[in-house]
Amino acid sequence: MKRLILTALALTLAAPAHADTLVDNVNGITLDRDGKLVRFTGLVIDGEGKVKQLLDRKDKRPERPDFKEDGKGRTLIPGLIDAHGHVMGLGFQLMLLDLSDTNSLAEAQAAIRRYAAENPEMPWIIGRGWNQEKWGLGRFPTAADLDAAVSNRPVWLERVDGHAGWANSAAMAAAKVTAASKSPEGGRIEMADGKPSGVFVDAAMSLIDVAKPRPLARDLDRALYLAQQKLLEQGITAIADMGTTIAEWQAYRRAGDKKQLAVRILSYGGDIDNMAIIAGSEPTPWLYDDRLRMVGVKLYLDGALGSRGAWLKAPYTDAPGQKGLPLLTPAQLRNKMVRASMDRFQVAIHAIGDAANAEALAAIADLDADLPGERRWRIEHAQVIDPADMARFASLKVVASMQPVHQTSDRLMAEARLGPDRLAGAYAWRSLETAGVRLAFGSDVPVESANPFAGLAAAISRTDAAGQPFGGWHPEEAVSRETALDGFTRTAAYAGFAEDRIGTLMPGMRADFLIVDTDPMMASPDEIRRMTPLETWIGGYRYYKKKEGATIGR
Repeated sequence: MKRLILTALALTLAAPAHADTLVDNVNGITLDRDGKLVRFTGLVIDGEGKVKQLLDRKDKRPERPDFKEDGKGRTLIPGLIDAHGHVMGLGFQLMLLDLSDTNSLAEAQAAIRRYAAENPEMPWIIGRGWNQEKWGLGRFPTAADLDAAVSNRPVWLERVDGHAGWANSAAMAAAKVTAASKSPEGGRIEMADGKPSGVFVDAAMSLIDVAKPRPLARDLDRALYLAQQKLLEQGITAIADMGTTIAEWQAYRRAGDKKQLAVRILSYGGDIDNMAIIAGSEPTPWLYDDRLRMVGVKLYLDGALGSRGAWLKAPYTDAPGQKGLPLLTPAQLRNKMVRASMDRFQVAIHAIGDAANAEALAAIADLDADLPGERRWRIEHAQVIDPADMARFASLKVVASMQPVHQTSDRLMAEARLGPDRLAGAYAWRSLETAGVRLAFGSDVPVESANPFAGLAAAISRTDAAGQPFGGWHPEEAVSRETALDGFTRTAAYAGFAEDRIGTLMPGMRADFLIVDTDPMMASPDEIRRMTPLETWIGGYRYYKKKEGATIGR
């Protein structure tokens, strides 16, 4: 397994809270419940780990707080919330083979060969992170490419977006995949010379997945531990876990029972079966001092742009015969939405292509008036939208759950996939906001790094880590600093029915916050991108403190 250098971090929850904790001498920033920016210089935390009082410079401090922390004039901001991620995906990325940093097929083959040599006991080589677009390959990789690296053991590697898998010949043999194998509905087997080439898109991934070894409980526990470490280092205090399985939920419960659940997890079941077996007839209550709750269900309506699985209204510009893959029929989508909503589960629909977004909106419009309670529908990613559909997001009060870093990673690919005439509704944050849509921001980790500061910088600049393109890609879609911060705090909480306890630092809210060395309301995008948390606090306790001289990478 990959070795990880640990920072100063204690995941075990502390014993009873202090009566009063004063964090003073800070450049404090939060949004109030209406989204207005509030500044303060001190923070009082009560015995339940909630904000008791925000202090201005002239306000009297508690005379004898149980604990006092000097912020030394540094900036204090609310804990950042990732509105869309995959907790266990991150954990296993840290444990298994990670190809996300490779820049060519040759680099990937070398990394696979090296990993296999370092782990001779593993019956399968499993990992993720390959990206043929980043490699400049101009095609999907093949089983022959993988056989050149490892041929004596099955190898199965998920694409960076999780919507395609790459198998070697041994993996296809173990899964009994042959030229006669058929693509399941909602999937595609890439073919070459009449036989599977080695890449399986969306639902077709199941043909190989069924044959690979299942992780044990101890593997899941280790993955959760590593994921929490990384999230705390990066300043994520809460995350919406999209697609939770029963095995993953049990790992979260084991950690909670042992008081080792630090990061708050808002769970969305992986389709109806996982939702029902985990939560039963309604969303769970908050567990472990507001550390865990299953609030809804995640439904997949299409695939991803990179693997041409995103469902488009018109064919791909660079693949004229393809429009992508709808993963559910209209009837299936509506049946699942009704099943979840009747039991008050929130529905989050993965929709990337413009056809998928239009179909999700149509289903919401069909059902919205007939279902009980506040649904607070979510569309996850909302990457490519027909401009004509923008107003429907607002009229139906749909939360657009988007990932700013996808725009910086995808822009060249999006131009190739869509052509210049269909980019007006691509990654269109400002247009949605102007239409009256609430934006919840996240990372889609491990597809991208969970680092929220990269997301904040991208949201306000439309530029990548190298500052490219100059002036920003379609800069008219950049949002303000307040909107960007709101997307990672207040609205990220609202998107998961958690706005009554997290997302701001107003009195009565959980004291989840970061100490950072730069004011994000004043810093340049490049300075924001380089920011790292100096300290991460959850519920009034410090769970992470950066070691002097340490840096935080992916």
